[in-house]
Order: sequence, then structure tokens, then C-alpha cells
Amino acid sequence: MPEKDLYRELGVSRDASEDEIRRSYRKLARTYHPDVNPDDPGAEERFKEVSFAYEILSDPEKRKIYNEFGHEGLAAGFSPEQARAYRNWSRGAGRGPFDADSGFHFEDLFEGLFGARVRRGPQRGPDVQAEVSVDFLDAVMGREVRVQVQERGTLRVRIPAGAEDGTRVRLGGQGRAGPGKSPAGDLYLVVRVRPHPFFTRDEADLFVDVPVTVPELILGTTVDVPTPDGFVSMKLPPRSPNGRKLRLRGKGGALRGSEERGDLYVRLVAELPDTPDEKLEELARELEPLYGEQDVRARLRRS
Repeated sequence: MPEKDLYRELGVSRDASEDEIRRSYRKLARTYHPDVNPDDPGAEERFKEVSFAYEILSDPEKRKIYNEFGHEGLAAGFSPEQARAYRNWSRGAGRGPFDADSGFHFEDLFEGLFGARVRRGPQRGPDVQAEVSVDFLDAVMGREVRVQVQERGTLRVRIPAGAEDGTRVRLGGQGRAGPGKSPAGDLYLVVRVRPHPFFTRDEADLFVDVPVTVPELILGTTVDVPTPDGFVSMKLPPRSPNGRKLRLRGKGGALRGSEERGDLYVRLVAELPDTPDEKLEELARELEPLYGEQDVRARLRRS
């Protein structure tokens, strides 16, 4: 089955700007996110595909390599320099396994393309390192996921709770086979965490902006707030200022090595009506006298 074109996955052209790529990703992520489509496995798979495409195309260096080498260039340990050297060599007559001009074995070049070093003699096989892209909440909560690893195919891997970008997961005996009856090496997976459409994190604590109306801020209400476990109801106190932060204890990410959870911090963000209306301006004028002599920006001048 041919590899999917990452530009087509995001619905952008190959010469799209960084802003165009970002806007398209955010639109698609909101459409297909599992929290919005809890009973649609197809939407979840589409979300992962879109997130992977964004991870590559939003990184200038990864995008450059992808443009030149396609999906082959995304393999862990891939060396563009060695790939170009091999491409140039293969276009010539071919000199056998050893090139006297450059002074290296092309067997070593092949192995260098995939990040593994040759270990000669009766010892365990080489360790292999590969990058895997995982969903934000899978990393925060520590879940079992399916990942694609070159040379190993599809693997089911338990991502440790609280995994961050760059976390390494060791799979013993999943590396390359050793010579003869020697044991295989280990496989090290480097975790790359895809960004979330609305959650951010600080270790196990999560942060989310929740839009609310001006009447809800003034009068108080109950709003639905997204958490890693789904939506929960949160009471909004009357006369809450715009930007107020509320804490939901134990609704954040999982703490590594513990059954406890971090907290979820909710920031209230006022949303004005989309449709212009003269009544809105009239209400604003009626509110002005209520401030009296109050200086709402006084604290900015106290520092």
C-alpha cells in the first residue's frame, strides 16, 4: 500500500506556508479529535494521521528531509548525508562493498541509514533506536498504544505515564538479531508527543481555556469542562472576572509511579456574540457608570 502524502493529509499544497499548515491542522484537529467524536474510531484514526502530518510539516528540518526523501527519510536514525552518498554511488557503475575513493564499507553505510552500528564477533545483536509519535493524552495518562516501527512493523507499547517529548522506552530483545545464536539487541523508542488542540501541560498538571459568555461570568452557571477522562460539570461562581483560573483537583495527568493525579486548571475566557448588534453597545454604555471611579488598570502601575 503506498504511503499517504502528508500534504494531502493536511489539505495544503507543497509550497504552503507555516501559517497555512498550522491553520489547517487546527481546523482538522478540532473536527476529528476523539473528545468531539467519542464513538467514532475512524475519526480517532484520522486525528492521528493529521497530527503525524503536522508533526513533520511544522518542523522545517523534518519537512525538508520529507520533501527530498519521502517517508523513507522519516525513519529513526536516517542520515540524509549517507543517503545522498549512496544515491550518488548507486547511480554510478558500483564499486562493490568497499569504495577505495571514500574509504568506507557500503555495508556500514546501509546500517548507518537506520541508526545501528555493526558489532562484530559473537555478541548480542545491535540495539536499534526509532522515533514514535503518540497522542498527547496517551503520553500524559500512560496508555498502551499501537505504533509503527520500521523493520518491526506494528507494535503494542505501554507509554509510561507522564512521558514527555524525548522520553525513551526500552523494549528488550526487540532490536536486531545477533550473529549465530547470539541474543538480539534492544529496541529504544524515542517518544514524540503530538500537540493537543486545547490542553497544555506542566508535568502532571494540565491547563485549558474554556470560553464563557459575559452573562455567565456575571451571573454564574455550570459549564462542561473537558478532562482526560471526558467532560465534567464545573460550577462557575457569580461575578467571576475574565481570565479567572479555577482548579479541578485530581483531574490532570497521571503521576509516574503513583496512583495520584495532577490537577486541571481552567481559565475562563469571555466570548462576545458573533453577530454585531446595537443592543450590545447600549448594554456596554449602561455598564460604564457602574465602574464609577474604579481604576481597573491600577495594578499595572504598582510595579
